[in-house]
Amino acid sequence: MSGMEFVTVPFDHPDASKLNDLVQQEYHERYGDGGDRTVLDPGMFAPPNGLFLVVYDGLGRPVGSGGWRAQDCEEEGYSPGDAELKRMFVVREARRRGLSRLILARLEEDARAAGRRRMVLETGDQQPEAIALYRSSGYLPAPRKFGYYRCHESSICFAKQL
Repeated sequence: MSGMEFVTVPFDHPDASKLNDLVQQEYHERYGDGGDRTVLDPGMFAPPNGLFLVVYDGLGRPVGSGGWRAQDCEEEGYSPGDAELKRMFVVREARRRGLSRLILARLEEDARAAGRRRMVLETGDQQPEAIALYRSSGYLPAPRKFGYYRCHESSICFAKQL
């Protein structure tokens, strides 16, 4: 996608925080629950055990984000070698241009290079765009068992071998 710049930033970078606030607002609009309550620490996304990307358009505006973090905690439904996808988001003005697919591919590539064997994620049933992206990118339904929302009825989990 021409004019787009993909930049690795800390999860608490001001532009990452701005995009995270926007995604939380969208979660609240869709679910009416104040947003995602998953506790995320910036250190979780620090290479080589994670990565957080912000995408800038040709004018230098942050228009997309996404990250992965290593997950090996079996009692939360993960398996050793898992990478968990978090905070995939594209601002409304930049949607329907394939940007989320590019972010996802870069995150998968980085997780694979870091030795992760499987990408896992949890999304909700009020996010049909996300569900369509993951399915069309080779993600298969997984037992509802990942992350904070693993016991919620609206939770949908996916996994893909890297």
